[in-house]
Amino acid sequence: MTRTAVARAPGRVNLVGEHTDYNDGVCLPIALPQDTVARVSLRAGDRISITSAQQASVWTGDLAGCGPGRVDGWVAYVAGVLWALDQEGYDVPPGLDVHVTGTVPLGAGLSSSASLEVAVAVGVLALTGRRLDESERRRLVQVCRRAETEVAGAPTGGLDQSAALLTEPGCALLLDFQDGSTATVPLGWTAAGLELVVIDTGVSHALTAGDYGARRRECEDAALALGLPSLRDADEDAVRRLADATLRRRAAHVVSENARVLSVVAALDRGSWTDVGELFTASHASLRDAFEVSCPELDLAVDTALAAGALGARMTGGGFGGSAIALLPADRVDAVRRAVDTAYADAGFRAPRHLDAPASAAARVVEVSG
Repeated sequence: MTRTAVARAPGRVNLVGEHTDYNDGVCLPIALPQDTVARVSLRAGDRISITSAQQASVWTGDLAGCGPGRVDGWVAYVAGVLWALDQEGYDVPPGLDVHVTGTVPLGAGLSSSASLEVAVAVGVLALTGRRLDESERRRLVQVCRRAETEVAGAPTGGLDQSAALLTEPGCALLLDFQDGSTATVPLGWTAAGLELVVIDTGVSHALTAGDYGARRRECEDAALALGLPSLRDADEDAVRRLADATLRRRAAHVVSENARVLSVVAALDRGSWTDVGELFTASHASLRDAFEVSCPELDLAVDTALAAGALGARMTGGGFGGSAIALLPADRVDAVRRAVDTAYADAGFRAPRHLDAPASAAARVVEVSG
């Protein structure tokens, strides 16, 4: 029997803390029940085959052909992981069959890419007999981030990979990208009769596109103008001194967003759901007006959810499309979804997709056989 490992990894929703990860800031993601499953099998020889239940194409090559500049499209997220594992000293078998399938909507800002990367990485580790302990999980965050940045070409900050590997059910994960620390933050809103829902606008975004990279460069330029290593060390007074209006807006978002993350954590701890909702909504306003990464479909979803009874709503993910989230009483879920559907139809937008978003488990090995 061929030795095979099956692993799964979740998508994620970032509750608050957008575009702060690559600025050494703080973020607060949860894992989603929607996931990617990777089946990784040994094969004779030194050929690698990569297939997907969602794609008709088949990629074949060898480990040397998995690196930067050698692959593109969705395959880069799989091949890039194999390359990064090899670069980081893992014993990657030269012959592999990798088959993936998933339920994380593509282009929805829910980190289907990191879910794919992590599922493949965990599957390869299981295939080679390595134990997925806490230390290994943290190491894989960097492996998968390297794959996405260097092979897939998306300059991500590590939030998505951390969410897929380090989260716990029923909890958010407080990530500090300055000191590398993490903390588990229990979410008590289910007991309070609240639910978090996702509204997938259907507007696909791609982090490899130029706008995301431009925002990152603007943040780096703002920190340089302030003489700081990153915007994590900036404050409101420093931001006001920036002469360039665009850099001032970008930095103002990052500084205020970091503060909102910590305020949300404090509000969750005391069960102040109204405060949590207001902070979510304030985050969206900042992303829309100061960071300028929203779009009409996201704004309409947020505004309609709030008008229909949500305590708070915001876009989630890198922006330029993707999804919005809303925190609302459980008995208002259907009404909010109907209101958003109606608003989209009236605006001539494509019908959105609605997802439940209970805080779920991190990546795991499903089975190893053979």
